[in-house]
Amino acid sequence: MNQPLAYVHPGAKIAKNVVIEPFATIHNNVVIGEGSWIGSNVTIMEGARIGKNCSIFPGAVISAIPQDKKFDDEDTTTIIGDNTTIRECVTINRGTTDRMKTVIGKNCWIMAYCHIAHDCIVGDNCIFSNNSTLAGHINVGDHVVLAGMAAIQQFCSIGRHAFVTGGSLVRKDVPPFVKAGREPLSYVGINSIGLRRRGFTTDKIREIQDIYRILYQRNYNNSQAVAIIEAEMQATAERDEILEFIKNSQRGIMKGYFSSN
Repeated sequence: MNQPLAYVHPGAKIAKNVVIEPFATIHNNVVIGEGSWIGSNVTIMEGARIGKNCSIFPGAVISAIPQDKKFDDEDTTTIIGDNTTIRECVTINRGTTDRMKTVIGKNCWIMAYCHIAHDCIVGDNCIFSNNSTLAGHINVGDHVVLAGMAAIQQFCSIGRHAFVTGGSLVRKDVPPFVKAGREPLSYVGINSIGLRRRGFTTDKIREIQDIYRILYQRNYNNSQAVAIIEAEMQATAERDEILEFIKNSQRGIMKGYFSSN
């Protein structure tokens, strides 16, 4: 269903039932899966791999070369998972030699004017609200929600099921299952609403909350808190995920909220 006013490079591989609206531009070395919709004035550049049933709204630019002066036209990609929606004027850059790819998972919702830089790896079922910005080399777990105008510094990681409040500046890693907010970015509780929506039981939420009380509310340093959690908390998938995240954090995790009032 290629519109005559759209440009599709002969080297692009487009499934037969993809809808391409007028004035879209699709470059060479692009793959678009079945059932996807490409809006007017969308630009999809070399290296894009777009899954099935994706929707890309007008003005978006997918797989542009990285905004990295070290980039030397390497053969890198941008991978967009199935059923992902990318709204107006979103920009997503392809990878560099660091990871060779930028990845957006399945069932994601990327709202207007978001920017996702080179070498970011974003999980499934994520929601990025308007104007959220990811610098390069960022890891984002599944089911993460970024409220509007959140800005994530390069090389940070955000754990699964985390919620970052609007306008936040993320300079440290955000562990799984938490809410992060205020300035500087701090732990402000468990993402209990999100967890309930995704089927976590009350007992499981209480277990996660008990772990973070040890980490953030009992005046231990991180090493002490990790040792206590390992010694006192029953081993579960969630406990081990939190501990692994903390131990593997390269930038260090965000602090707990402290009020001077």
